[in-house]
Parts: sequence; C-alpha cells; structure tokens
Amino acid sequence: MERVRFIEHQNRRLLLLDFSQCSAEEVLQIIGDAEKVIRRQPPRSLLTLTDVTGTRYNLDVTQAMKEFTHANKPHVRAAAVVGIDGLKKIVYEAVMRFSGRNVPVFPDIETAKDWLVAQ
Repeated sequence: MERVRFIEHQNRRLLLLDFSQCSAEEVLQIIGDAEKVIRRQPPRSLLTLTDVTGTRYNLDVTQAMKEFTHANKPHVRAAAVVGIDGLKKIVYEAVMRFSGRNVPVFPDIETAKDWLVAQ
C-alpha cells in the first residue's frame, strides 16, 4: 500500500499521508516521499489528511515533522490529523508551535474527511 496517495471523498481530492503503525525510520522515509508530492502542487491547493495512529517516533521524527509541516504550509489549503493520543499530543503541540499551523485533530478518518471537503 502506498503511504502517500490521493484519495477521493465526496468528489473532492484529498492527499492521504498514512504514517499509521510505522516505525520512526519508516516515518522519515514517508516524509521524504510526501515532500516530493506536496512541493509539486500549486499554492494553497491541497487538502491533506494525516494518519499517525500507532506511529512510533523519536527526536529525529519530531524534528522532521516540525520542518515538514512548516515547509508544506504554502501548498495546503486545509489539513486534518487523526491518531493523536497519549504522548503524541506533546509532539503534536510542538509541531504546531514550530510550524505556525493549526491542524485540527479528529477522532477518526471519516470525520476528518468530511471536515476537509467542507473547507
């Protein structure tokens, strides 16, 4: 399964960034793949859905996520994230502060998709 891919929801195109159940090393590779896709898109054109359910992280992942989220800002019209729980809340808050973004957290993918297409 491709971890960075476009999906359709209610006739709208969303970019799914699927980090679910990944190791820290896998997260870093997916970030690299996602950067290539995102940076080719026009400014403020993307609706992104990020799934971090069960994702493993470390300091390298935290720093990479900060930089990745900040760099993507010009290309993203709206973003949503699912899978934030436990200690990931601390990482999420650090990423939001560093990136200057406010990406809402949703309890499940379907709710996040519905919110994104309304943006």
